[in-house]
Formats: sequence, structure tokens, C-alpha cells
Amino acid sequence: MSTGINNGKLYTNNICKAKLILLFLIFTFISASGTNPENEKKWVIVIDAGHGGKDPGAIGSVSREKNITLPIALKTGEYIERNLKNVTVIYTRKNDTFVDIKERANIANKNNADLFISIHANWADSKKIHGTETFIMGLAKDQQNLEVAIKENEVILLENDYSTKYEGFDPKSPESYIMFTLMQNIYQEQSTGLASKIQTQYKEVNDRVDRGVKQAGFWVLFMTTMPSVLTETGFITNPDEERFLNSSEGQNNIASSLFIACREYINEIDSKSGISAVKNQDSDTKDTGVGKVSATDENLVFMVQISASSQKTEIKPENFNGLKDVVEIITDDRFRYTSGKFSEYSEAVTYRKKLADIYPDAFVIAMKNNKILPLQQALEQEKK
Repeated sequence: MSTGINNGKLYTNNICKAKLILLFLIFTFISASGTNPENEKKWVIVIDAGHGGKDPGAIGSVSREKNITLPIALKTGEYIERNLKNVTVIYTRKNDTFVDIKERANIANKNNADLFISIHANWADSKKIHGTETFIMGLAKDQQNLEVAIKENEVILLENDYSTKYEGFDPKSPESYIMFTLMQNIYQEQSTGLASKIQTQYKEVNDRVDRGVKQAGFWVLFMTTMPSVLTETGFITNPDEERFLNSSEGQNNIASSLFIACREYINEIDSKSGISAVKNQDSDTKDTGVGKVSATDENLVFMVQISASSQKTEIKPENFNGLKDVVEIITDDRFRYTSGKFSEYSEAVTYRKKLADIYPDAFVIAMKNNKILPLQQALEQEKK
């Protein structure tokens, strides 16, 4: 009887902790939802090489997981930076150092990352098991998924005062994973989209066995406030896959798969960032004194975004530091507010500088046919 009472208390305590953590994450997300600084690197991707330092991760016959994930992470970042000029890459580690799980998520959150990718190598009792799988945050739907989460979360036990830091969460206790039943990831759809693209690339580029997109309770995904995935690049316990994971060819192929998946995801999201409505204060044409362009012009238009919010703001000068030419752009889930419309990027940059005192975080965006374009793409069109 006492065991049932204790389990009931554990369940209740975990639910309370989960609610508190969920509220914290929601608050963190709202606080971090500001605008990005003005430059061509619109996207921020955080790449997390799993394990490191005193945490070897899974151990194979001749290698350790930490020494596989790092070169794959660095190669992935290199491919992205070399080929996607509108992306900034940030690493949770660039050498053999130990970074705790909470800090890995903090790095992504404080840099307002658009994507978080955690790279790992899998482990199994049987040497015959092989293939790739990519996880998103969620409740493990079977014992195997739970075992993967437990294995990856065990790194928590290497951290100082982990019980306090992780709200009493015990990575080895299945009961502790009850808290994830309350976590409805607001980025589940986007995370699934990225995970699916990664798995497709593994199969098409590397001819790897596709074990699918799965859900499980990973703390590093639980704490991030953006679309996030944890990808298992292969089983270090399978002799053939261990050789592949340790080879330059294998690491290059995996990194290439991750790069292509990121590129496809970014292109898809950018293509969907069309405008559902455009409204301004007075009329469809505004004269800022520097340029004059219609808000619905079919030509390329550069504007200065001064703010963004999930809540609508009435368009009147007193709400925008006296500006009289504010335009509201309604995207899928946010209200963007811009000032100025220019046919040339340089004019928009000059205007942004004039607004720097009252809107230091303002940055230039590009529009065409009532759709927001990636800035790099717009600049290429401008050259033509």
C-alpha cells in the first residue's frame, strides 16, 4: 500500500513540476520572440554535437560516440555556412569538452535560434540492429523509444547537483517521464517536418535503413524554444555502421544529408512566408522622402521592420514613436510592423540607420507580390 501512495505522490509531483517547466518555457519563448539584427544571415541554426569531455556517450568496439558526433557536427556546419549565405551556425561545442544538457538548450534559446539539431550515435544490445532514426520532443510511444531517451538523458547524472537542476528528474526512472505527457510542443509540426527531411536524405543520399521519425522525452529538446530534433546517425554497436560512422566518407555523407535537409526546410518555410494581409495607416502608397513604392507593387520592395508581435497593435503614430508610415504585415502567426518602402536595398539601409535611435533592433526585409522574400534571394534579384 505504501508503494502505491509513494507512486501517487511521485506522479503528482511530476505533474506539478511539468506545469511549472511548461510555464517557464512559454514565458521564455515569448520573451525571446524579438526581431533579428539586420544582416543577410536571417536564419540561426544551432548544431549540437552530442556528449563530449567526461561523457563518452555510447561505446562501440573501437570508438566512442563523442568522437563521432563532433566531426559530423563541424562538417554539417561547414556545409551550411559555405552554401547558405543567409544562415548563421552556432555550435554547442567545437572540441572535446563537456557541456551539460541545460546549457546546450540555453545556447540555442539565448541566440534566438530558428533550428536546433542534436547529433548522436545509437546503441543497442544486439549487434545486428542498424539504421537511422530522428526524434522530436514527445512522449515515447513504446519501450524502445523510451530506452533511447533514457540512454541519452543519463548524461544528467554526470552533472553537479543534477537533482536540483532538473527538478528531481531521474533519467533512469520511467516514472519521471510522466512529466512529458503534459508537454504539448508548439513546434511539433515544424520539428516533424525537419526530422522527416533528415530521414529522407539519410535514405536517398546514403542508402541507409530508415527507422523513421519518432517521439521521446529528451531533456535537451524539452528545454529548447524552437523547432528541434535529435538525430541518431547509426548504431555504434553494429560493426558495419561503426566503421561507416568513423570514416571520413560516412561523416561527410551524414553531414551532407543534414545540410540538404536544412536547406530544404529553410526554402520551404521561406516560400510559405507569404502575406495574408497588408495594411497601412493611410493609403497603399507612402512617400518617406527617400523612396516611394506601392505596398502591393509587383516589383521588388525593401522595407524596414521595426517590431513584431503575436498581438495586434493599432496603427497610429503614438504607438510607433511618432512614425506615420507604418505598415502592418500579417503572416501565419505574427504581426510585423514596417516603416518605409524602397526600390533599392541601399535606400532601406540608410533609412534603417535613421530609425536606429528609436528602433535599435530594426532590420531590412524584402517583399515582392505581397510575399516576404529571403533577403539574400532579394539581393540577387536586385543585381539582375
